[in-house]
Amino acid sequence: MNKLGIFTNFWENSWDIDHKKYIDKVSRIGFDILEFQAQPLLEMSKEKMTDLKKYADEKGIELTYSLGLDKKYDISSEKESVRAGGVDYLKRIMECVGFMNGNAVSGVAYEGWGAPDYIVDSKLAMLERSIDSMKKVIRTAEDFGITYSVEAVNRFESCLINTAEEALDYVDRVGSKNIGVLLDTYHMNIEENNLGDAIRLAGTKLTAVHTGDNNRRCPGRGHIDFDDVFQALSDIGYQNRIVSEPFVTMGGEVGRDIKVWRNLDISTEEYLDQEAEYLLHFEKEMLKKYHLV
Repeated sequence: MNKLGIFTNFWENSWDIDHKKYIDKVSRIGFDILEFQAQPLLEMSKEKMTDLKKYADEKGIELTYSLGLDKKYDISSEKESVRAGGVDYLKRIMECVGFMNGNAVSGVAYEGWGAPDYIVDSKLAMLERSIDSMKKVIRTAEDFGITYSVEAVNRFESCLINTAEEALDYVDRVGSKNIGVLLDTYHMNIEENNLGDAIRLAGTKLTAVHTGDNNRRCPGRGHIDFDDVFQALSDIGYQNRIVSEPFVTMGGEVGRDIKVWRNLDISTEEYLDQEAEYLLHFEKEMLKKYHLV
């Protein structure tokens, strides 16, 4: 059965959070995975990372890591010094994840997260620089047994990789067994002609899935056809992680960065806990329905 997880910032509007609190919470609700931003690992001592990993293991929770690369570390930049700094930064993140015996990093690491503020008439040169940089980063991922899943995100969060087809091309050109594709239903709803076809196109290169509805609420709270999504996952025999990534609360740095300008759900912790329970039940039923158990 596919492991099911949730991203910490369903509850929190700060990227740096009390990790143990949410390990406890997702364990109680019944998830297998807690995903959070990888960047805070760089600020943790080895003692703290060891303690956090031990705590998660005791609770039976796998930790996975997401990343939205700060533009000052953009590995697709025209500036060689920026690219070099980004490669070093990403290698250090991989080393931290490896120290915690983690094996899954995903997100936008192939360029600085966010749409460019300059005119893009062609992204070919940017793509070549990113691939060249990523080949250096992925060697460190290989050393630690980490898979980096390239997330195709919508046009307002990236200009480089918006579709499954573009993510597949990137993965093929980097050419490592430690790089794959992440498809996120929220982003796919904006960019793909058909969600099921995009999943089938990714096929065996699909190493991670994020779920969220068209409005960034929990799956089933909007208009995305999740029967189509889970049927396609069944068609390709997908057995990897499915991590939900709803963002529903305005305010704080998360609300600013994700562009949540109104509360999409009741923002009390008690209500969000109930929604997380609903979400887990929804996805477990989908897995059963499409014989992914």
